[in-house]
Amino acid sequence: MAKWTPKHEAPEPLEGPVVATITGGTILWFVLFLVQLPFYGWFDDRDLTWWVWTCLAGAGLGLIGIWYVRGRDAALKRHAAEQEAGAAAQEAGAAAQEAGAAEAPESRAPETHPGA
Repeated sequence: MAKWTPKHEAPEPLEGPVVATITGGTILWFVLFLVQLPFYGWFDDRDLTWWVWTCLAGAGLGLIGIWYVRGRDAALKRHAAEQEAGAAAQEAGAAAQEAGAAEAPESRAPETHPGA
């Protein structure tokens, strides 16, 4: 049996408002939990209380998700800032070397020979 190999490269991951998306989903789960609470007796009569508790679990897991994606977003921004600072430092170093090389012949004192 031959090993499966992809025919084309995987697409880049989609980046978007991840924190806002997870926050919105968490709020939606919590609202659904609150909406179902007045009908808990109806759910209990039909052995469907898992609907209520699923919404509460979704809200709880959403809080963990918010914490996670906020940390991820901060780490991505911190990494991008470090990359920019590193690139700026390299450009400044290269510019300083070029400027030093251009000034070096002019800044040297004329050589005098004792026999001349």
